[in-house]
Amino acid sequence: MKVICFGDSVTRGVTFVNGRLRILKKNYPNILADFFKNEDVEVVNKGVFNDNSDSLLARLDKDVLKENADFVLIEIGGNDCNFPWQEVAAHPDEAHPATVPLNRFVDNLKVIIARIENSGATPVLLTLPPLDPVRYYAYISKLFSSHISEWVCKVGGIEHWHGMYNRTVKKVAKEAHVKLIDIRTAMKQAGDLSELISDDGIHPTEQGYKAISTAIYNNIASVLTQRFVK
Repeated sequence: MKVICFGDSVTRGVTFVNGRLRILKKNYPNILADFFKNEDVEVVNKGVFNDNSDSLLARLDKDVLKENADFVLIEIGGNDCNFPWQEVAAHPDEAHPATVPLNRFVDNLKVIIARIENSGATPVLLTLPPLDPVRYYAYISKLFSSHISEWVCKVGGIEHWHGMYNRTVKKVAKEAHVKLIDIRTAMKQAGDLSELISDDGIHPTEQGYKAISTAIYNNIASVLTQRFVK
């Protein structure tokens, strides 16, 4: 059985350590593969840094549909609800839309789900992982400008947008009758978020990735049963 992990930098395994981004060997797909080491399950990492639902849809054929997967774990949304921070820093008094507006994000998810199902594979949606807004503001303000924090507050805060896109993932899963795994709640329940989220406030640490993998593994058995009973 083949499981494809399809998503952005969280799927890829990116973390932030000592002032730089790096890829962890113990990312969630690799840890998940370890959980399945005594079973006939292949776990494939198709995560790409900075991806959003537009780019996921663009590479769906190459990275998923041609792989003949049985299950596809879809983790996306964190970059969709992000903003063009360089433009925000340069023009803090102007309006700036999210990278992928909410309505297009919904449409992209629905197309991705439908095309995966039409290929014979089972799509599984993951919620967005939690973030630490204080550390995230500090990180992007250092990269761009302190004006960013002022602008973000005016539009409701990044946690507002992050939460809105996360609720949308849940809604799409319910409407499409697709399995949802709530990695957001799983991470919050796994311990202190300061130890589960790295210093940029958004990418998980190794402990955070283990919490994600554990939540997926604990939920995947029911998904497997549903597929093979049909």
